[in-house]
Amino acid sequence: MERSERQAAPSFPGGSAEASRRDAMPGSGRAEGMTAEGRSLRRRILVRLRQGGPATPDRLATDLGASRNGVLAQLRALEAGELVAHSPVRHGVGRPRHLYDVTPDAQELFPANYDGLAISLIGAISRIGGQELVDRVVAERRASLAERARRHLDAEVGPEAPLPDRVRELAVFQDRLGYLAESVDAPDGELRLRQHNCAIHQVASSEPAVCRAELELFRELLGVEVERETHIASGDRCCTYRIGLEPDGPPVA
Repeated sequence: MERSERQAAPSFPGGSAEASRRDAMPGSGRAEGMTAEGRSLRRRILVRLRQGGPATPDRLATDLGASRNGVLAQLRALEAGELVAHSPVRHGVGRPRHLYDVTPDAQELFPANYDGLAISLIGAISRIGGQELVDRVVAERRASLAERARRHLDAEVGPEAPLPDRVRELAVFQDRLGYLAESVDAPDGELRLRQHNCAIHQVASSEPAVCRAELELFRELLGVEVERETHIASGDRCCTYRIGLEPDGPPVA
């Protein structure tokens, strides 16, 4: 489920292929340097290939009412980003034709309804087994995330690392899941984990057990008390967690 939770535009880490792919996306910052016609043509090529299947540059130019050179320029950019690929097809004597088609990576650019699927699944689980079964499913997901996060923390800072280091690495882990997370060290020594995006916002808004599970996850991983101060699902701009509090005392060192 974790992959489906990433609702923002696809995130491509470093590397030449990934950078080219990011720049090739119609809505990317680099693509914004193109003309409006160029951006539109790039989108139309992707949609045409997705709907109509493989095509030659000549066929695309005819279908889209664009110049062959313009189509070729956009195909080269999309191919550099690994969003389209071409293969030669021979048809008798002479040079082979090149057929272009979208790659599996291009799927990320087309509409998806992961939130709708997740919400409908939770509804079905509730109808079958009631809230108790929903809570068990959410707890199982939390256990799976805890295992992955613990491996990350142990590999990056070790199980005996100071609390601030563990909080920072937990923020890195959450950020990779799409939460736009950061750790915040206040001047008074208090620690906070802040998430500026909820990667599962619609699910969290419909099922409070998901947010409760996240709070329990952080307490389990950090081994200290964690208090939620702000909550996106409740209308706040971010989810803020105050870390390492004793019930009536200062932050835990």
